[in-house]
Order: sequence, then structure tokens, then C-alpha cells
Amino acid sequence: MLRYLRPIEEVDRLLAEHRAYLARYYDQGVFLLSGPRTPRTGGVILADGVERATLDRILAEDPFQQAGVTATDVIAFTPVGRSHPDLARFLPAPPD
Repeated sequence: MLRYLRPIEEVDRLLAEHRAYLARYYDQGVFLLSGPRTPRTGGVILADGVERATLDRILAEDPFQQAGVTATDVIAFTPVGRSHPDLARFLPAPPD
């Protein structure tokens, strides 16, 4: 989760660079989806398949982060129970 720390005008000036950064990690299969929060107070990035230290390094590359316009909160979780069938590849295999 990203939280904007600066006025939206400062965020918008970096939007093209931020989107290029996102595209790089979509292409590598790290980012699964992203978008602004509603209301526009920050954003959300869903990532998968990397260790926490690697994710922290990747998030530090974000132009928003480097310019100090956002703070990032990483929320790690382990999916359990039901989920949509299209998400099955992201879930751990059930125990035998």
C-alpha cells in the first residue's frame, strides 16, 4: 500500500516514471495488479513470488519512493480457505 505524503500535483509529475517502473516489474512477473486507492490517497500494488528483502529493494526503486512523495506499507499474508479458481496458482498446495 502506498500513502501519498505530498500534494497530488507532485505525485502526478512523477506518474509516467512510476508507470514505467510498474511495467518493468509486471514484465518480470513480480507485480500482479496495481492501481490508485479510492479516494486517491495512495495506491495498491499486489506482488508475488519474491522474498521480502527482494521486494523491499524493488519498492525502493519506485520513483514515487525515491522522490519522497509516498510511504510504503507492505502487508504480507498467507491465503487460506476459499478463493476464486483463477487464483489457484498463487495458493499453496493443500496438505496431503
